[in-house]
Amino acid sequence: MTDHILVERQGAIQIIRINRPDKKNALTRAMYATMSAALAGGDADPAIRVHVFFGVPGAFSSGNDLGDFMIVASGGEGGTEVWDFLMALARVEKPMVSGVDGIAVGIGTTLNLHCDLTFATPPTIFRTPFVDLGLVPEAGSSLLAPQILGRQGAFALLGLGEGLSAERAKVAGLIYEVVEERELETSVLAAAGQIAAKPPQALKIARDLMRGSRDALVERIGQESQHFRERLKSDEARAALTAFMTRKKA
Repeated sequence: MTDHILVERQGAIQIIRINRPDKKNALTRAMYATMSAALAGGDADPAIRVHVFFGVPGAFSSGNDLGDFMIVASGGEGGTEVWDFLMALARVEKPMVSGVDGIAVGIGTTLNLHCDLTFATPPTIFRTPFVDLGLVPEAGSSLLAPQILGRQGAFALLGLGEGLSAERAKVAGLIYEVVEERELETSVLAAAGQIAAKPPQALKIARDLMRGSRDALVERIGQESQHFRERLKSDEARAALTAFMTRKKA
């Protein structure tokens, strides 16, 4: 477990807060493990009706910690924590709501494709620079993004790595609402409270019908993950990651 992920409960709402502001909420293996455990625990607890994700002011998440990527790129092992979290997202039984402010890169964007409602602030930019790093989309985004954004919108996000503003994300259907920074948590928790007050079994059936079978999503995450691991060990990705980390240190 890690204090970079804070888990608390407010009534029937479980709040999962990414809390590593000094690294712009870059996610480590330990952080993924804590979030997976929180989703499993909340799903198993009948007192919890909805999961909520928050970041910190100015940063929802800058994506996976590149140090963990470099371990794999250099021949080390990556563990199963990321895979476990992606499976948790794909299979979670209770609604998920997210509140996004500022930086939303990589998994900081693709996590929201799994959410039932996402609120974001005007400064937020959604970006997935996978290809720029010699990698491929993850978290089922190669399946979900075309369904939500259309094929060309998905290519702009996942292929070009084009940033998507909160307003454009709302028009495209990636997020539910744009709210001011000072209203973000209040708006998210109000929506989560509405969800928590619904008849739970009826809501579960309605959500399952809207989401459809999870099989195709789980299969796509598996395909992406295989390519992702292979790409991490490629010369192309190693060079791109090294160049990016060198620029960051400069």
